[in-house]
Amino acid sequence: MQANLQWLDDPEVFRVNQLPAHSDHHYYHDAAEIKTGSRFVKSLNGAWRFNFAKTPAERPVDFYQPDFDASDFDTIQVPGHIELAGYGQIQYINTLYPWEGKIYRRPPYTLNQDQLTPGLFSDADDNTVGSYLKTFDLDDTFKGQRVIIQFQGVEEALYVWLNGHFVGYAEDSFTPSEFDLTPYIQDTDNVLAVRVYKRSTASFIEDQDMFRFSGIFRNVNLLAEPATHLNDLDLRPTVNDDFESGVLNVTTKLTGDAATLALTVKDQDGQVVATQTQTGSDTVKFDAMAFDQVQLWSPASPYLYQLLTEVYDANHELLEVVPYKFGFRTVELRDDKVIYVNNQRLVINGVNRHEWNAHTGRVITMADMKADIQTMLANNINADRTCHYPDQLPWYQLCDEAGIYLMAENNLESHGSWQKMGAIEPSYNVPGDNPHWLEAVVDRARSNYEWFKNHPSIIFWSLGNESFAGEDIAAMQVFYKQHDDSRLVHYEGVVHTPELKDRISDVESRMYEKPDEIAAYLDDNPAKPFLDCEYMHDMGNSLGGMKSYNDLIDKYPMYQGGFIWDFIDQALFVHDPVTDQDVLRYGGDFDERHSDYEFSGDGLMFADRSPKPAMQEVKYYYGLHK
Repeated sequence: MQANLQWLDDPEVFRVNQLPAHSDHHYYHDAAEIKTGSRFVKSLNGAWRFNFAKTPAERPVDFYQPDFDASDFDTIQVPGHIELAGYGQIQYINTLYPWEGKIYRRPPYTLNQDQLTPGLFSDADDNTVGSYLKTFDLDDTFKGQRVIIQFQGVEEALYVWLNGHFVGYAEDSFTPSEFDLTPYIQDTDNVLAVRVYKRSTASFIEDQDMFRFSGIFRNVNLLAEPATHLNDLDLRPTVNDDFESGVLNVTTKLTGDAATLALTVKDQDGQVVATQTQTGSDTVKFDAMAFDQVQLWSPASPYLYQLLTEVYDANHELLEVVPYKFGFRTVELRDDKVIYVNNQRLVINGVNRHEWNAHTGRVITMADMKADIQTMLANNINADRTCHYPDQLPWYQLCDEAGIYLMAENNLESHGSWQKMGAIEPSYNVPGDNPHWLEAVVDRARSNYEWFKNHPSIIFWSLGNESFAGEDIAAMQVFYKQHDDSRLVHYEGVVHTPELKDRISDVESRMYEKPDEIAAYLDDNPAKPFLDCEYMHDMGNSLGGMKSYNDLIDKYPMYQGGFIWDFIDQALFVHDPVTDQDVLRYGGDFDERHSDYEFSGDGLMFADRSPKPAMQEVKYYYGLHK
């Protein structure tokens, strides 16, 4: 198969040769490596050779050939944003698409045109291209093994070649993409070529309120898989009606030969509470394990059990070990139309959190994530909505460990397709009811679910943000309901299509609704509990009216709290030659037009992670309902 540039123009092509999503577990050769690092992982982060092209027509066409002369290529750091490395245009925009007012462009298969638009992005003047090259040798532990490459985040359309051979294509910027390199891998002198296009049809459904970047912005790893590999781990810990006992069901998927799997479960003190051994291939399901007494996971007590799965071959040689921390907890929407977690009414003291670093944009570090966790804990914030995309892989485990509820949002926002200059006008809304966009968005739901399904911190799946509603989003909800009965589903955009409310979202979710209107809703015998997915909007001198929302918690059990918009400013440090100091610059400060300007600065913290005065208000009122 050869790469096809026209895939950029077709919403029905969003993954080519991309491996299916699976659980986010780590694996090691033996237990000792859990502390020292896995021999099966090789980071490709660091310096890559790089070429920037302003348009697809100007890209170096054959750069992926092993004998290509790349002596005139620059060097770029991976992970990183192309724009922050000095190429292209930094742009912040909220609702509209970045090209509005400059290029006429409509989503394919809309406006009663059952056809594609040739050259929509593949021959576009505004579609910048990054061409990356990396050479590497295989470590000894990789030789003779199946070798996978994992890109944890690439904006926006990704083509991959190895040693001159086309490997695959992917979209969905904020979800890991994996490809099998084994057919083309060499022991030495491998040439990995990656082409990243800033825009594709995915741009219509990745219209989030944020700075618009491109490039390989999360980690890139080579993964070696032993002869038999545990590819997927599906944990189903359930709590019985007494809220004291529970049952653990474990299902695994294997690649390679049949194997013997030895499973051990330990409590938080390291005491063994269950063991079991099963032998099989492909899908191996363990017998249900009953526990007379379980410790429940909650924000007040984020209790995690440790599961360890050892994989042995036919000669009982240890091939790999897979550790995973999990928790027991319940999430219920009961007949009284109130949500309960572990038999206690749920009160969300939440924030919406973009991933952000004032120096590197959405390229964030483990230190950034840990700092954000500590800020949440210090200010009585118990929940995070991952606005509006899946976060870096470690974030979910950190929230498990810290006791932070998660609303795990899909990478979906099509704001510019249905709201124009403030008016609701969905004439070319996507995904809507459009069958040509259906598979792309359901695939995003599938990926979000498969990667993060084992995390107790996730109590809601969110179908996306500000994408109106229709049959395609209803199909996303069907996917979650068919695969997961342990969580609820959230989606706010159905407020625009009330005829779909019985098929989309378990909660009534609105943005920036006034307290009086919320009270009126709750006084009218509503069908669903109420949740503010975005409220307060901390821009300027904000959050002074937080008491009005807090009072609703005391008066209405069906009011379940909400998520403040938002956690941290999006602003970038720039060296100011006049003052000779590094200063924060917001939207519009980079000569980008159009822009939504300082609207990028509406967090509880400044972009350097120093708290704003409003954080005091949050700590006080959120502390009243811990």
